[in-house]
Amino acid sequence: MAANDANPPVNLGDQLKGMLANRDIVFALGVVMILGMLFVPLPPAMLDFGLAASLSLSVLILMVALWIPTPLEFNSFPTLLLVVTMLRLALNVSSTRLILSEGHTGSGAAGQVIEGFSRFMVGGDFVIGIVIFAILVIINFIVITKGSTRIAEVAARFSLDAMPGKQMAIDADLGAGMITEDEARVRRKTLEDESSFFGAMDGASKFVRGDAIAGLIITLINVVGGILIGIISHDLTAMQAASNYTVLTIGDGLVTQIPALVVSLSAGLLVTKGGTTGAANEAVLGQLSNFPRALYMAAALCFVVGFLPGFPFVVFAILAVGMGFLGYFMQGQLEEQERRRAEEERLAAEEPAKTEDTIQDLLKLDELRLELGTALVPLINSPEAALPGKVKSLRNLFISDYGFVIPPVRIKDNSTLPHMTYSISIQGVETATGEIRPGAMMLIEPNGEEIDIPGERTKEPTFGLNAVWVDQSRASEAEARGYTVVDPESVITTHITEIIKEHMPDLLTYSATQELMENQTKEYQKLLTDISNPSPVVLLQHVLQTLLSERISIRNLPRIIEAIAEASVTTKKVQQVVEHVRTQLSKQICQNLQDETGFVPVMTLGQSWETELHNAISKTGDEVNFIMSPQRVQEFVLAVRKDIQQFASSDQWPALLVAPDSRPYVRSILERVSPMTQVISHNEVHRKASLKTVATIG
Repeated sequence: MAANDANPPVNLGDQLKGMLANRDIVFALGVVMILGMLFVPLPPAMLDFGLAASLSLSVLILMVALWIPTPLEFNSFPTLLLVVTMLRLALNVSSTRLILSEGHTGSGAAGQVIEGFSRFMVGGDFVIGIVIFAILVIINFIVITKGSTRIAEVAARFSLDAMPGKQMAIDADLGAGMITEDEARVRRKTLEDESSFFGAMDGASKFVRGDAIAGLIITLINVVGGILIGIISHDLTAMQAASNYTVLTIGDGLVTQIPALVVSLSAGLLVTKGGTTGAANEAVLGQLSNFPRALYMAAALCFVVGFLPGFPFVVFAILAVGMGFLGYFMQGQLEEQERRRAEEERLAAEEPAKTEDTIQDLLKLDELRLELGTALVPLINSPEAALPGKVKSLRNLFISDYGFVIPPVRIKDNSTLPHMTYSISIQGVETATGEIRPGAMMLIEPNGEEIDIPGERTKEPTFGLNAVWVDQSRASEAEARGYTVVDPESVITTHITEIIKEHMPDLLTYSATQELMENQTKEYQKLLTDISNPSPVVLLQHVLQTLLSERISIRNLPRIIEAIAEASVTTKKVQQVVEHVRTQLSKQICQNLQDETGFVPVMTLGQSWETELHNAISKTGDEVNFIMSPQRVQEFVLAVRKDIQQFASSDQWPALLVAPDSRPYVRSILERVSPMTQVISHNEVHRKASLKTVATIG
């Protein structure tokens, strides 16, 4: 028992696991051993093992090439091809050493594998061996290798030439909202891998050609050198030397050319697969069998060939019957697929393109929902429908302009709506509706004047401007006359955009705020959680909602978090925190208000209004109240609206510049009257901003 404990049995499974765990070291040692075979003589037994391993590895590579779905899933093939080629050449050198040194002893001088090949395929007759070897070399070198090399070269060049266009297509799909950032990243990575793979295959194919040439040269050297050594060194007759050394050399050449031929075939399968997906049998046999008429014609031709004088009729008749039966079977399969597809299309046409509402669907509250009347359903389910893509593109628009990720817009049909009406809902509440005419174009007069082109009179649903629905053939005429021409999808998209801008604070929920925080670095996440507030995320949500309500971009979220942390040291009032954040965003605010000349146009308040607004602010400890009579508030609104309307008529929206303490209250007063008008304080004017006073409200 003690002896058994001292020498525990060797566990082969554990050793194999250890080798797999250190496969990088094993691979490096294997490469070193291959290089060593070029210089260190191998005994026949080791040579047999190496030749068998080379043949097995070649077959494994062929099987992988047959079953691999796409070439990129075997992108290590160029590296593997170099290693396998080097292994064959090293074995060839070792076998050459044995043949030239021991060939006089007989056919078993270079091991049993070479002897077996020489007997099985050559039959001991070196003339037959030379012919078979020459045929294999011609097949490998002139047919397979040359064709694979050319295909790899063309594929590499075309792949590199097409890369800029494919990258632009990916960027265009990303910009249109058709794919996400992650999908775009995956497609770019696939494109880069594809170019690298075909470029590597272009170079690796030269290994195969070089291997074929080297095998031919080595074989010639072995034959000539062996005969000379046998005659001069071992006193053999010319016939004996030719028989011994040539049979061994041909056996050696076959044992190396067959794996080379298999690997060349594998390379050809990979580079010729191109854009097809699936195993080789799916890509080739599946496509050949998709055309029953071709099988019928091939069967008829085979049957006719069988009647030619001297041809074996039975053989061609069997082939004709087989192809005819296969065509009949495949025709039935294709008809069944066509019937199934037609049935699915019929069911989809009978029932609208929606699944039956489940209890979960009924209870789920959509953040954003667009419902369409029955006449508008083609805008989303027709092959050329542009509305879904335009709606998706809104996400990129709001991310760019406001740093705000809007929730997905759910688009569905609603049979209870009037046929040409659409409805926009925010968090389950209908917020806006409109009517459009599919197939027509909307003409809008930017100045609000009457349109003298005949058509259906209407109001543009977003801004209430005068508009007319006209036939698409009148669009070019309307554009030439200065009218704005809009298609129905753009009418809906514009309406949704303005509704979202108006309700951005409502859409910025707690979970959306939490998601924004999770996308920040750990330093800013920690900075927010360190704020002395019962719920820092809720504080951040309120600040961001207030900024969005005044259409201030929250894209610079790290700076906003820093400003919140600074303000939270002295106050816990959300409004005071917001005012401090706005001060820290002064450069951004002023830059967004600049006109074409680089100035910030502002309207200022007269001294009387400045004084009255300041006196209306009442402070009692931490409590701050705004006390102004409703009559004076109304008079202030009328005074401001007068100047705002003058500028709005020419699509100008200058900001209203007020004192810092009264800014939030003035904004609250004007919010319902003119939400587009920005109200800024003197603290929010950046030191490098250039102001231009365009009006003074007295």
